[in-house]
Amino acid sequence: MNRLDEKINEQFQGLVVRKDLVKTVKGNAIVPTYVLEYLLGQYCATSDEAEIQAGIETVKSILERHYVHRRDAELTKSNVRESKINKVIDKIAVTLNEKKDCYQASFSNMGISRVVVSSEIVKNHPKLLVSGVWCIAELEYSYTEDRDSSPWLLNSIKPIQMSRFDMESFLAKRSEFTSDEWIDLLIQSIGFNPEFMSKRLKLMQLTRLVPYCERNYNLIELGPKGTGKSHIYSEFSPHGILISGGEVSVPKLFVNNSNGRIGLVGFWDVVAFDEFAGRKKKADKALVDIMKNYMANKTFSRGIETLGAEASMTFVGNTQHNVAYMLKHSDLFDELPEQYYDSAYLDRLHGYLPGWEVPIIRGEMFSDGYGFVVDYLAEILRAFRNSDFSPLYREHFELVSDISTRDRDGVQKTFSGLMKVIYPNQQATVDEIKELLEYAMENRKRVKDQLMRIDKTYEAVRFAYKDQEGILHFVKTAEEIQYPRYYHANESAPDDENEPTEASEPESGESTQSQHKDAPESPILKPGNISIQDNQTGISYNKLFAKYLKGSKRIEIKDPFISAFFQARNLMEFMEVVAAIKTDADEVEVHLITKHSEYQDSNQDEYFRQIASSCNLAGITFTYEIDDTIHDRYIQSDNGWKIIPGRGLDIFQPFDHKDAFALENRNQRYRKCRAFEVTYVKLG
Repeated sequence: MNRLDEKINEQFQGLVVRKDLVKTVKGNAIVPTYVLEYLLGQYCATSDEAEIQAGIETVKSILERHYVHRRDAELTKSNVRESKINKVIDKIAVTLNEKKDCYQASFSNMGISRVVVSSEIVKNHPKLLVSGVWCIAELEYSYTEDRDSSPWLLNSIKPIQMSRFDMESFLAKRSEFTSDEWIDLLIQSIGFNPEFMSKRLKLMQLTRLVPYCERNYNLIELGPKGTGKSHIYSEFSPHGILISGGEVSVPKLFVNNSNGRIGLVGFWDVVAFDEFAGRKKKADKALVDIMKNYMANKTFSRGIETLGAEASMTFVGNTQHNVAYMLKHSDLFDELPEQYYDSAYLDRLHGYLPGWEVPIIRGEMFSDGYGFVVDYLAEILRAFRNSDFSPLYREHFELVSDISTRDRDGVQKTFSGLMKVIYPNQQATVDEIKELLEYAMENRKRVKDQLMRIDKTYEAVRFAYKDQEGILHFVKTAEEIQYPRYYHANESAPDDENEPTEASEPESGESTQSQHKDAPESPILKPGNISIQDNQTGISYNKLFAKYLKGSKRIEIKDPFISAFFQARNLMEFMEVVAAIKTDADEVEVHLITKHSEYQDSNQDEYFRQIASSCNLAGITFTYEIDDTIHDRYIQSDNGWKIIPGRGLDIFQPFDHKDAFALENRNQRYRKCRAFEVTYVKLG
């Protein structure tokens, strides 16, 4: 346990849990994560490994003996009747029966209702009346001939979900942490290891929490698969719902006019749409129109009656292309269904989270440190929905006057939400406020800049602010800085201008493995053969392959022996060459044909998965197939060239790949080669 974990346990004893324990306990129990974490926080809040293991067994035993599966509801009721058990774990909701002037409970999984509840229980646990609470309930069965009475008697309950909390204590304990410590605590609370994240990436992860603490907040996140976009909305809070598939009807979401029943926006704090992207998906035009009105005005119509709601809306989906490609050929909303590809709808979004900056989730990125029981944090965030932190920047900064009201609302809502998450005690420095303000402005600017591409009636807006000295500060999005040529469509250069013809020299400190120092400025490509001597240096994949792969859209590699770590590393260095010679806006397919690993302990499939995941960020699609019959080696491109390397990619003598300070590890030209030949063949 590190110093931060010790501090977390010291300040929030009983309200935190070691995050790697949940998977150990859950098993086949279909019980929410926040319930499991609450139990683990009660029985495993210690650094002693023996006590933790004992606590795990206790939690498993509690779930095994008392958790009610829907499929076993009748068996559970029978066991209670026969007094084989008298305690069950279920979600209990309470309503007031005005005719009988009493409180009555219903059990979600058991399927029983009209169970009389004492006023004292309701008084001690008011959340029973709002959204229901997961509890260990002590039940009795006593038959009565009175049809209006339930045979079930509720003697007592013990919530296993937060039924109350102390906000003042929470704010006081926040002051015991530095800003960096608090952010790391929050990152661990949502299940990730902060050591693998930059400050900006941490802010992105925490932005996903903003809909829970900010009313009527509209957020979209589009990016590659596997980045954990929907995780927060499926497992984090009992106050949010994730709609899989991204499709929902008007009656389900807003109101059923036939019976007057209010839809999801009336019951949940957050309604998240998963798998929202996809051009071929169809959406009800009437639904989109109602959503536009709700997202702008927080209201929707039921016949002639207008109703209001507070639910925030989040839209998450996968992109098929990299950022540069989308900016060059369309826009960052291009993946949305046609019905949602509407400037009036998109303008209602308060922020656009750049999902392409979030890395693919890997096993080592999950935290084994301590974080809040998520239900506790969810309740804290929910309580902040009644507060507005947006004015807190105005003491130090002023948004320029030409930022429209809708843009200003988007900036302020994102800023307010992040302040609630990171600085709930409002104790932030000027620099910390500036950081959140600029980040909030960037997220709204990303929306507005794309709207200008889609609808030419939108005018350019200066996203800028003034400090106390009156100095003007302009804000740009990350992709605007990285791809200025493509970002502003009206200012883009012709396709043949400013494109890299060779990979440039690396910046100081960067790897030079995939750089074109060796390549001639204007290479004249000819078929032929070259021979490399044993122990020869000055050879790199760039010098051997780059100029013959220039302009490729598809590259096929046949190499029987790519299975060990060093062989997979060679492949990755080849992919670096491909990334260096392609333009940012183009996409390249690389397909590998190889044999099954001959090493028993090889992680061949995992190496290839990691390579594919990594290269996807550069617009390179990597695939592979296994063919144990192959013997030959070649690299063939759709640009008309075939390269036949006698040793495949395995051209270097062994070296210490773990030594980060060894020059041969950083630059292929300083490695000693094995003897080999390379033949270049012009096809067609």
